[in-house]
Amino acid sequence: MNSSSGDDEAPKDPRTGGEDFTQQFTENDFEVTPPAQRVQFILGEDVDDGTHVSHPLFSEMGMLVNEGGEIEWKETARWIKFEEDVEEGGNRWSKPHVATLSLASIFELRRLLVSGSVMLDMEAHNLELVADLVCDQMVSSGQLPPGVKDKVKDALLRRHRHQHEYAKRTRLPIIRSLADMRNQSSSKKDMVKSPSSQSMARQTSGTELAEQQHKGNTHFMRKIPPGAEASNILVGEVDFLERTLSCFIRLSTAAVMGDLTEVPVPTRFIFILLGPPGSQSNFHEIGRAMATLMSDEIFHEVAYRARKRDHLLAGVDEFLDAVTVLPPGEWDPTIRIEPPAAIPSQEVRKRPPELPKEEIDEEEEEQRLREESGLSRSGRLFGGLMNDIKRKAPWYWSDFREALSMQCVASWIFLYFACLSPIITFGGLLSAATGKHMAAMESLVSGFVCGMGYGFFSGQPLTILGSTGPVLVFESIVYEFSKSQGWDYMTFRFWIGMWVALICFVLVAIDASALVCYITRFTEENFATLIAIIFIYKAIENVVVIGTTFPVNQGTYNCVCTPPPYSNATFLEFAQYKWDSCGSHNGVLVGSACNKPPTENVFLMSVVLCAGTFICSTVLKEFKNALFFPSIVRQYISDFSVLIAIFAMTFFDYSLNVPTQKLEVPHELKPTLDTRGWLIPPFSEKNPWWTPIIAVFPAMLGTILIFMDQQITAVIVNRKENKLKKGCGYHLDLFVLSGLIAICSIMGLPWFVAATVLSINHVNSLKLESECSAPGEKPQFLGVREQRVTHILIFLTIGVSVLLTPLLGNIPMPVLFGVFLYMGVASLKGLQFFDRILIMFMPAKYQPDYMFLRQVPIKRVHLFTIIQLACLIVLWLIKSFSLTSILFPLMLVVMIGIRKSLDFVFTRRELKILDDIMPEMTKRAAADDLHQLDAEVGFRQKYLPRFMGGGRKRKPNGKHIGGLEGNGSSNAVALIKCNTTNANEKDIEAQSSLLKK
Repeated sequence: MNSSSGDDEAPKDPRTGGEDFTQQFTENDFEVTPPAQRVQFILGEDVDDGTHVSHPLFSEMGMLVNEGGEIEWKETARWIKFEEDVEEGGNRWSKPHVATLSLASIFELRRLLVSGSVMLDMEAHNLELVADLVCDQMVSSGQLPPGVKDKVKDALLRRHRHQHEYAKRTRLPIIRSLADMRNQSSSKKDMVKSPSSQSMARQTSGTELAEQQHKGNTHFMRKIPPGAEASNILVGEVDFLERTLSCFIRLSTAAVMGDLTEVPVPTRFIFILLGPPGSQSNFHEIGRAMATLMSDEIFHEVAYRARKRDHLLAGVDEFLDAVTVLPPGEWDPTIRIEPPAAIPSQEVRKRPPELPKEEIDEEEEEQRLREESGLSRSGRLFGGLMNDIKRKAPWYWSDFREALSMQCVASWIFLYFACLSPIITFGGLLSAATGKHMAAMESLVSGFVCGMGYGFFSGQPLTILGSTGPVLVFESIVYEFSKSQGWDYMTFRFWIGMWVALICFVLVAIDASALVCYITRFTEENFATLIAIIFIYKAIENVVVIGTTFPVNQGTYNCVCTPPPYSNATFLEFAQYKWDSCGSHNGVLVGSACNKPPTENVFLMSVVLCAGTFICSTVLKEFKNALFFPSIVRQYISDFSVLIAIFAMTFFDYSLNVPTQKLEVPHELKPTLDTRGWLIPPFSEKNPWWTPIIAVFPAMLGTILIFMDQQITAVIVNRKENKLKKGCGYHLDLFVLSGLIAICSIMGLPWFVAATVLSINHVNSLKLESECSAPGEKPQFLGVREQRVTHILIFLTIGVSVLLTPLLGNIPMPVLFGVFLYMGVASLKGLQFFDRILIMFMPAKYQPDYMFLRQVPIKRVHLFTIIQLACLIVLWLIKSFSLTSILFPLMLVVMIGIRKSLDFVFTRRELKILDDIMPEMTKRAAADDLHQLDAEVGFRQKYLPRFMGGGRKRKPNGKHIGGLEGNGSSNAVALIKCNTTNANEKDIEAQSSLLKK
């Protein structure tokens, strides 16, 4: 069988009638063209035959060694994306690291590709045939003396020993290859040969003999990408050669070649480098250079598509143009560079630079994105709602299928406890604020009703509904007003709820949710940071309240254990028994405080439980990045981190038997007040006939409150950083919420709206990361597991919590406070606002390398942060006082106005980097754009000399420009007038004055 040698002659392209496909380029053109353009030309060729389609590559380097009198190929390094070396001393694989090469080894490799053999599209299916064709080619080209041909072939067919075989080191009978048996009579020693000659083609399953001879590293096979092929680099020194031999081989069809490769993947490329003694270390570096080139995304595609030797050289030259050189005196070559967290895309190296396009209108681009998100008015009634339904309907069944994951189970249980405790706490506060008309039981039922309805029908089920502080203040004000007027509170609230539902329904009809586009990062991060700080503050405050209720220094505990009557025991003997163990010894408690256990340790225990829950949750959540246990175990521990912390701290509390406060859940499914039922009458004798009409006024305030809470949280959940793929549903969410508010008003239940911190933690608990297939590869964030099941299960479990009272009653409240603390801190992670606050306290040299610090001056960043921080403080003050807290939703609208005013303080470019661009009511003039102004200055400097002579000149588009006589300033003004037809006269004058300067 003959191989198709690509030594000096390019294969003919069947698409061009047998002519060379590079005829459109002459040899001189190809030589003087920059390497990057040559590579882009090679990669730009269409591949019709299917044989040159690139695959992921696994590269392995073997060296010819003599161990124990046996000459064999020993695996020394391997590459998938990063290099792994065999540690000679430890007899193990090193950590994956970025390959560092010397320029000398790359230049030497290039020289070998120029002077050595290059055989492309060789027809061979086993190593013996490859060795025959390589030796014949070298002999015919004069590189190899005929007398040593058999010795070279014999060396190539030696046994390949891999690192995993050294680890096992099982002594099995050695089966010699056919080549070994044929050359046995002429061999000096009985040397071990490779079973590669028994290898099989890629399409076959292989012979039984070959499978018995070589067992691949099946454990490492799972790290290999699907469809991968192998690149084998064989380097070594032999005593029968006087000059270096090299050959680059690409097989026309990849084939599995026995024990040649560590893993059973077909081999497509082979690089052979043999030379005289004394060159082993140099050959090792050249082999590493070859393997690193093959692992490079661009060169390995060039290797697949190359039709001649010059194409490979162009790939090497392009690689040299792209490499970064480290000075020898400022860096230690023995240091292994850790793989980066993110690898930049190499697409720029593949494609030629695009021709300059017309400048993209930012306003049109922003409008297009808003239309895709459903944040633009449709121009018809319920148009936005219908678009949301059309956008979300195709994904509905996948919202259930994609929930089949243990990650969803962990998220469900975590969010169940995270939602249950606020509902119970909110119920207690609501009971005091409404005279027990609504309490914990009503909150549980409302959570069940709202959660199930929202989970099944909403547009964004990742949003978690919950009770909020402004809603509590609103309910308190309505109750106090009704009480002062002598009205029936629940009936008046019924009509307020009906009006709120109707107004929200009207807002859905007119696409009012499109106004969400004015809520930028400035507003949403202020809101999210405020809610996160409230969670942190309330968690700490609740623990401090426990210290006030159960102080550490309580004085003497007036209760002592005494011996039973008619006992001969002394008081001293029974005084050693504590309050909880006195009865078990038949003792009698005597004292004024014996009716309750001692509580001096309650506060300290509460601090330990809260801090322990927070620390355990935080540490275990990051356990997926730890160095211990397999990846699947680390992932499960990370997913169930909060649940593990809750159970661990609960067991710790139970084992110490300290009387800490426990979670109190209602025992019976009935209204808190016996005087009311589950359905609220719309009319009452206590209320005048006109109360349903005037209820519209508090309903308008309640609508603003609910609309802002709901939509800001929805904007945070739908951030582009979360990489959601199923689209938004702002109009559909508000429509579903309006129906739920009506149901809750009829049943006399609290209103539930989107809860920011709970929603953020729900999204964080469902984040997806890429599996680390290649060694050293860092997991990449892929998006969020978008589904409905966790939302439904969370509130379904809340609904049946009444039946779980015996179990839930054992959970200490400080443990749940620790969960609150964890959720608040976790919500701050990833907020650019919080990162910018921390930067203000860092010296410049210690500041992280954030992208916005590269593009915006640090003083401007601090100014933006200070303004945002001042707004946050104002929001905190307004929310902290009951008299002003009802104005909190209105202040969020004011925040949008403040953000709009920043357009006069910061440039458009700075706001685009630090925040988002707000929609313009009118198109902004070109002079307001910093880049546009720079472009005008550059235009003047480039083209002005051409017009200095005056007369009638011609623009690039063919139109005449008249009146360009005079000095440079007047010419510049004329040019601006021709290029800014949409700018007004003031803008032109502003540009002219700047250009004159």
